Amino acid sequence: MQEIVVTDREEGQRLVHFLERYLDKAPKSFFYKMLRKKNIVLNEKKADGKERLKAEDRIRLYLSDQTIKDFRTSGEENRACLKKSMFPKEFHRISVVYEDENILLVNKPAGVLSQKAKPEDVSLVEWIHGHLEKETGEQNVFRAGICNRLDRNTTGIVASGKTVRALQYLNRLFKERAVNKYYLCLTEGRVTKKEKLSGYLKKSEKENKVTVLERKTADAVKIETEYEPLEYFAWQGRSYTLLMVHLITGKSHQIRAHLAWLGHPVVGDVKYGDRKLAQFFKKESGIRSQFLHAWKLVFLSPPYLPERYHGKEWTAPLPEEFEKVLAVMRKGS
Repeated sequence: MQEIVVTDREEGQRLVHFLERYLDKAPKSFFYKMLRKKNIVLNEKKADGKERLKAEDRIRLYLSDQTIKDFRTSGEENRACLKKSMFPKEFHRISVVYEDENILLVNKPAGVLSQKAKPEDVSLVEWIHGHLEKETGEQNVFRAGICNRLDRNTTGIVASGKTVRALQYLNRLFKERAVNKYYLCLTEGRVTKKEKLSGYLKKSEKENKVTVLERKTADAVKIETEYEPLEYFAWQGRSYTLLMVHLITGKSHQIRAHLAWLGHPVVGDVKYGDRKLAQFFKKESGIRSQFLHAWKLVFLSPPYLPERYHGKEWTAPLPEEFEKVLAVMRKGS
């Protein structure tokens, strides 16, 4: 028999989800069978798996040590996996914007995936998992997740919950748009006024590319993007605008596609912008990504969000290479 005591970090999730993470190699049907037979009990009582766990709850596994070993990835295996594949050089540039016992906000550099696209990928999620395990010095059943995703070559602030409850209210915050998201980007041409754009986004999974439409179609979703010019540049015979973008709806490639549709693509964006200009910027500055940065998050005040976070805002500094380019362009304007 093995007994597990639920920690503060792990409370708030359903029992069956906890078991799926603890015995991560077992099929889901195994848990329901063991629960029915009372080979797995919660606080010494029969459970059906739907119960929400609280800190100090006790889960007893009336299973052999060998069965638990066969169905559970060991801490040594996890650490070996992390060491084997982690971390490419881009990951060493990740910095923490804010951290407390509930949430973690990091500044993601270009070249880092937010989440795995393929099983062999290494992503920001794995980095966060390693960060939290190093912080606590122990392997936790809870696996931190991120609440907002950025494209591989978009830099900036990403939010993560360090506990189940924090992850739940952060996910709800983003889903219900109770958080304002602001980006900084350098665009081609001169944008002269603040404006709010509406349209519809149609995605091609095959090409991993989106198209902006003026009218709704059956397979398109509504998008809203608001932007404001902050600074203008005339450099190397072309004009540019530094924009602050308020991402009202958060859809795949939304900012890049919407600004390109407007006629002001993001500098360095080879998918929706000028490929030759991207190559020029790469040659001149060494920048290999689009000049798009998730700059600021502002939490609103929904009742489910702990009051300590009401109205809070955080900013992620621009990458050093972006700042250098802007400095050069200011001198040349």
